[in-house]
Formats: sequence, C-alpha cells, structure tokens
Amino acid sequence: MPVSNPVPGPASDGASAPVPDGGHLDISRRRLLGTVGAAGAAGLVIGAAGGAGIASAVSGDGPVTGAGGPRALTSVGSTEVAFHGRHQPGITTPLQSRGHLVAFDLAPGAGRKEAAALLRRWSATARTLMAGKAPSADTGIALDAGPSSLTVTFGFGRTFFGRTGLAARRPMQLDPLPSFSNDAVDPKRSEGDLWVQIGADDSLVAFHALRALQKEAGDAARVRWQMNGFNRSAGATSRPMTARNLMGQVDGTNNPRTTDPDFDRRIFVPAGATGAQDWMADGSYAVVRRIRMLLDDWEGLTREKQERVIGRRKADGAPLSGGSETTPLDLDKRGPDGKLVVPDNAHARISAPEQNGGAAMLRRPFSFHDGIDADGAPDAGLLFVCWQADPLRGFVPVQRKLDRGDALSPFVRHESSGLFAVPGGAAEGEYVGQRLLES
Repeated sequence: MPVSNPVPGPASDGASAPVPDGGHLDISRRRLLGTVGAAGAAGLVIGAAGGAGIASAVSGDGPVTGAGGPRALTSVGSTEVAFHGRHQPGITTPLQSRGHLVAFDLAPGAGRKEAAALLRRWSATARTLMAGKAPSADTGIALDAGPSSLTVTFGFGRTFFGRTGLAARRPMQLDPLPSFSNDAVDPKRSEGDLWVQIGADDSLVAFHALRALQKEAGDAARVRWQMNGFNRSAGATSRPMTARNLMGQVDGTNNPRTTDPDFDRRIFVPAGATGAQDWMADGSYAVVRRIRMLLDDWEGLTREKQERVIGRRKADGAPLSGGSETTPLDLDKRGPDGKLVVPDNAHARISAPEQNGGAAMLRRPFSFHDGIDADGAPDAGLLFVCWQADPLRGFVPVQRKLDRGDALSPFVRHESSGLFAVPGGAAEGEYVGQRLLES
C-alpha cells in the first residue's frame, strides 16, 4: 500500500504558488474552475492524506449579508469547480478538506429506466450545488456558504450492469479485484451498484450535497455504505507544502501531474475507446479502499525505524538516499556498512513506478477517524481512492508487489474495497452516464 505522494498544500498568498517539483500552480479563476491538477501516486495505499486546497483570493459572484452588512465571500467559499467538462470533477480537482464516499444499490425492481432517471436527477442537483445555488425544496443546511470547491463524482459498480440489463456493456476492467494477504474486507461496506464521491472545502457544504443526493435517490436506490473523510484545510499552512498522513509522514511527493506527457494515457480511458468501453471515453476507474492504520503499533516505533519502513525522512520527506523531498530515490546507494540506504522492503522502494514496470495511478484520498475502539485504539486511517485508465495495469500490479513484502504492511489493514467505472464528464444538456444508459 503505497505512501509516496501528496499534492501541494494550499496557497496563501499571491497569484501563483510553488509546488514540490519546482513549478508553480497557477491559481487564476480559469484554473480554479477545473483545470488545476493532480494528487496522484507512485504507490497506492497510504496516499496523500492531507489536502491540497486553494486559498488565494477569488472574488465571489455576489455579496453575503451578515452582521456587518453585505460582503464578498472569502476565497475558500467562492471557489467554484465546473460540473460540465471532458472529465468528471473530483478527479484532477485539488484535494478538498472534507469528503464523503457513499455507495448505493438499486432498489428491487429498479432497472435501466429508473437508473437513467436517477442519474438525470443527480446530475441536475450536482450542477446546481456546485454552482453554489440551492436546489428545489432545499434544507438550508449550507444557506450562507458559497460553492466552496464542491465536486460530485458518479461511478458504476460491477453489479450495476446486470441489474440494468447492460451486462454486455460491462468492461472487463470491472472484473473483481484479486484478494490480498492484508485484506480483512467487510462485504457490507464494499462494492455497490452506484458510487458517489463528494468533496468540498466546507463541512456543511459537503454534508448538504450528501443529504440532497440521498433524498434524490427516492425509491430508486438505497444507501449500501457511507464513509466520511477529511484533509488539511485550505490556508492551514504558511506556505504550499506536501501534506502528511495520519502516520505523520510527508505523503504524495511523486504523484503524477497533469503536465506529465503520459498523464491522460495512464489516468483516463482514451477518447477513441471501442467495444464495451465506448461509453467510458474520457472516463477513469476508481479503486476505493478503507485502510485502517494501526497507529498504536506505528507510534511504538522509533523515528529511525519509521523512516526505514517508509524509506524517507519524516521531517521533510526527503529520501534516505539524500537530497530534498523531490530528489529521486537512489535505490542503489549503499552506506558505509555496505547495506542499502533505502531498505529493500521500504515502502517507497516497493511502490516506486520504476519498480513496477511504470505502473502508476492518481491517488486522491481522504483521512478518516471514526472513534475509539473498546481497547482504546483509534479507528483511523485512509479512505484511499486511486484513479487509472485500467486497474489491471495501475492498482493491481503495485498492490501485488506490496503484498509480497512491504515493510508498511504490518501497520495497516484493508477493511473495505470497491471498484467503479467513472464515465467521462457530461456535456451541456447531458447527464452523467447518458452514453451508457441511452445507447
């Protein structure tokens, strides 16, 4: 379960923010509306648990009335992500500080017609909410807030196709994931006919969207499972910086970036896809895993031992082979004792793309904390979400490699799992999944 790479932290000043690779993150309003990039992955499981927010000033579209009279929304509240586009929002959108993952099963007797009507309703509601507007019969939960970078992303599970009479259109990429030795998967909170990812930089805005979509499901679908997550809040650091996960590790340094020449090929199904995948053009496949971190065991290690498990310094994320955070790992470097400086079972080594035939995925997770167990251990960890054009070439080979000897494995447990086909974005006048459901 890979830990290597978060996204840059939130910008707090000026018009552009430096990112770990030495470039700059353009935070003009055009980029804020959906073209800013990625939180991805050289490994898989421990992903970028801290958020990548945008905290630069963006003028709101209208004033908010408060005790001091009309005033503009803050930059966090006014940031809007476009619903329509080539890809669905919430994939390359910078990580938000709050998130919900929820799976639905179609109700008994509901089929293709009911599913199409549901996706039409959900798309209309998501478009309205992402624009910072209230849907009909609104609850008023987020009445005073702007869009707050809200994104809503929809996907289809393997079972969806049989229940809608579309089995012939199910891509082979949705075949069940293999079992791994560290799995302790609960079927009741795994998989599902439909999957929804919600992210926002405000808790009430995120919950508002969750509640609105649950209500819109009506009699067509019922919640199968739901999970809540968080990331670092926008503006929480004095400068943009790579986030840390709940183990305290700098996490996300080697994430793929939208500027990489092979980014689209690795992350999105090509526009010319044919056969059972024709409706998936410009879409992606999401692997979703609830990964419990055994924090009491992890925190019992010395810092030196933690660093050898990961293969990076805890203070700044630099590889044990030397340099700064973004210095490439020197996997051949040996110390005075003749031993590898980055241990042969270190997480960073095993999850590195060059160790996995170039396999890569875009990791975009949320951390979670769901209370304290009876024995006093925190039920906490990572809601791992990774994106790729083909999970058999992204997630699976890397996880298999980790399964055979990752030093991090004794400190994590995979407790739920899901794989979902996330179609391309909806054009103006369309709803998500229309190319499948109306073909």
